[in-house]
Amino acid sequence: MKGLLWFLAVATAAVALALFARYQEGYVLLVSAPYRIEISLVLFVLLVLGVFALLYWFTNLAGTMLRMPANVAAYRKRQRHNRGVEALRAAWQAYFEGRFGKAEKLAFDEAPAVSALLAARAAHFMRDPERRELWLTRAENAGGQDRNARLATRAELLLDERRFEEARDTLAELSEHGPKHVATLRLRLRAEQGLQNWDEVLHLARTLEKRNAIAPELAAQLRVTATIENLHKKSLDADSLASFWNEVPEADRRSARIATVAARHFIRLGGCRQAHKIIREALAEEWDASLVLAYGECQADDSLERLGDAEGWLKTRPRDAALLLTLGRLCEQRELWGKAQSYLEASLSELPSRAAHVELARLFDSIGKRDEAAKHYRAAADEGLAWEPR
Repeated sequence: MKGLLWFLAVATAAVALALFARYQEGYVLLVSAPYRIEISLVLFVLLVLGVFALLYWFTNLAGTMLRMPANVAAYRKRQRHNRGVEALRAAWQAYFEGRFGKAEKLAFDEAPAVSALLAARAAHFMRDPERRELWLTRAENAGGQDRNARLATRAELLLDERRFEEARDTLAELSEHGPKHVATLRLRLRAEQGLQNWDEVLHLARTLEKRNAIAPELAAQLRVTATIENLHKKSLDADSLASFWNEVPEADRRSARIATVAARHFIRLGGCRQAHKIIREALAEEWDASLVLAYGECQADDSLERLGDAEGWLKTRPRDAALLLTLGRLCEQRELWGKAQSYLEASLSELPSRAAHVELARLFDSIGKRDEAAKHYRAAADEGLAWEPR
């Protein structure tokens, strides 16, 4: 429709111009003594338009010729740029395909910093540190706006070589002069893990989890590992351990792994009641054999209370070997020899274990049954049994 309308408009204009030229009787008189030139008005208008078109064409031609050197230079520059982009694309493709030698050879000068960083990564994966440092130096000397990319690349390559302290220093420099991107925080997390700076690992793991930058399962695993390592570090005295434990989030306290480690440290430092409280709270959230075993390991004055708790759990888990072993230990602490023997033998019937044999041997020693004790000591030496004695 648009083409049709244009055709009608041009046709109408042509008809109007033809009618005007046919019925136009005007003329133009040009006088230059002793000459006189008389031409029709229509011819004069056509001549003026022709001269204008000729001058316009000549002016454009002259401008094009004058601009030709600059145009040729611009054309060559575009060609170099296109070849550079294609080379960079091919270099990245070779890099992702694992053809690191080809990726390094395709480094070009159109984007020297970016291509040098790509070549540095390729040299790194080919285990050529000298060439890697050469390319990194080239990227640094290239200048431009690639500083953050260079620092991030250097930090990542240092982490691959387990040079964690140098990587952390590089990342600190990156954070001082640029935004804290998720990728940078992930690199910092790896560096702090390598340096065993567990307080910072906890902080970074929580930060990344809030920003939905790592999977919840990974964040939970990192929190558990960092908390356990901090428990080991803080367990030099009871006050430091208690202070740190009070700072642990409630959800993490109920983790079976964390609670088991914390309870054993409190037991070692004489804080049995605190350990028992930790175990009870964790078991209310998640049943775990290690927690159940730890519940019977400390000979404190609350053994009767613990015995009641364990017997209550037994109602819902009558065939739990770990719980039966713990009941046997608690009965031993109360000198309930008959019940202790029954529980320990029941534990052995569910799952033969080294710990249960040792407890029975100790029990028989306590009541003077040396032969029975020797039999269970010999049974405890069987390497195929579960659970080491405490």
